[in-house]
Amino acid sequence: MKLNLANRLTILRIFMIPVFMIFLLNKIPYGVPIAAFIFILAALTDTLDGYIARKRNQVTTLGKFIDPLADKLLVSAALISLVQMGELSAWVVVIIISREFTISILRAVAASEGTVIEASWWGKAKTITQIIAIIAILINNFPFSYIGFPFDQIMVLLAVIFTIISGIDYLKLNMHILTKE
Repeated sequence: MKLNLANRLTILRIFMIPVFMIFLLNKIPYGVPIAAFIFILAALTDTLDGYIARKRNQVTTLGKFIDPLADKLLVSAALISLVQMGELSAWVVVIIISREFTISILRAVAASEGTVIEASWWGKAKTITQIIAIIAILINNFPFSYIGFPFDQIMVLLAVIFTIISGIDYLKLNMHILTKE
């Protein structure tokens, strides 16, 4: 099987996850800033691979499977690592990962019924706020730490709010899939 560029970028994102975690969780000189840079690059590949797939009309079944998987793995790895480092409360991660499992299962059930659940505006806002929150924590709330503004914590709160709202929105709009007999 020959992989197109979009799928290669997605697979690259998956391979970047352990590299990100090695730099983040080990006492390597400049490890955290390097990890932040790797996380930002990985997050950017998500935007790039989707753009390339649509622009070149190369959307594939493999891409539909591995792209959301890569996204969830990257964000989950970062969140769990931040809990381990004492930089993030576990309850935040439980809410975010619970929503991801719930919506992934909903999508799988919908797919088995021949229905595709498209990403919503709330889902996209959730992803963006989660990524910004993670980056803000990774870079130690720079530059806001100089003025005592808790931008990182505000972004975490927004990420949790958008995570909950998007989860409720997906469930509300697609409850008919779960209540079919």
